[in-house]
Amino acid sequence: MNKSALHEVATALGAPGKGILAADESTPTITKRLAAIGVESTPATNNAYRDLLFTTPGFEQYISGVILFEETLRQSTVEGGVPYPEHLSKLGVVPGIKVDKGAKPLAGCPGDKVTEGLDGLRDRFAAYYELGARFAKWRAVISIEGEAVPSTTGLRANAHALARYAALAQEAGLVPICEPEVLMDGEHSIERSGEVTEAAITELYAALREQKVFLEGTVLKPNMVVSGYDGAGRAGVDEVAAATLACLKRCVPAAVPSIVFLSGGQTEVEATVHLDRINEMKGDDAPWNLSFSFGRALQQTALATWGGDDAKIDAAKAAFLHRARCSGLATLGDYSEAVEAEWKPGS
Repeated sequence: MNKSALHEVATALGAPGKGILAADESTPTITKRLAAIGVESTPATNNAYRDLLFTTPGFEQYISGVILFEETLRQSTVEGGVPYPEHLSKLGVVPGIKVDKGAKPLAGCPGDKVTEGLDGLRDRFAAYYELGARFAKWRAVISIEGEAVPSTTGLRANAHALARYAALAQEAGLVPICEPEVLMDGEHSIERSGEVTEAAITELYAALREQKVFLEGTVLKPNMVVSGYDGAGRAGVDEVAAATLACLKRCVPAAVPSIVFLSGGQTEVEATVHLDRINEMKGDDAPWNLSFSFGRALQQTALATWGGDDAKIDAAKAAFLHRARCSGLATLGDYSEAVEAEWKPGS
């Protein structure tokens, strides 16, 4: 394990002004996304869409790394046939890889799930490193259902899996992104969201220490602390930022270089506004980079603009670049309505 190299990458992934593009949709997910715009998912169409994103001029100003699906890790640019890891690296963008195999019901714990994919992971990591990946991502899925779900057993099972994955990643020379995602579906309050998020992150760091993971060479990818999406009287921007920061300060060690938020079910603008306010409020006592690892919150407008039409590729690239710029400015607390208004569909 090269600790200095791991720390360098972990720090770069959350560097101020930049964040991560999560383009790691599984085959079922990309099929669903493309079907929504009337496009059939095939290796060729999947590649054409990812190529649109990865060849957007100037996107590297705001994107530090890209999480790839295994299919994409092995694909190449449409023009020139340059393997994506090589193409991204030349731009100064770190290639990464999603490695988990999805969440399944946890036996004995109704309502809880645990993520699978540890079997054979050491060998897969070796192959991914050879293909050019320098970081990885593993997602745990944690639901809130009343007071019983998640259970302590469920939280610990997911934390243990994340920690074992992280240790294997570092052994192979890859920075592990640990994603204990607390889903915000439901009617729960922001207080309940904060309680569960804090419990999940606390269990995670206990497990990481137990597995002897080098914290300075890791990245945390948490949810923001927001109210349940179906609840009434949902918390406002300031309350979300304050609750999120309070949660992180209670349970994330200062040794962790970067925290990159997922967008979850938030709209593009909601995720950006919340990230901006978090960075405005964080103060000098927050020891980590606070950035983003967005999927839909970077891609949604670009995907709809493209619609599978080659004639609209340039417009789709402009939409993606705009969202990347807005997100990058939000990591500095410099996002504004004026910046948001600088791009409109068709511009």
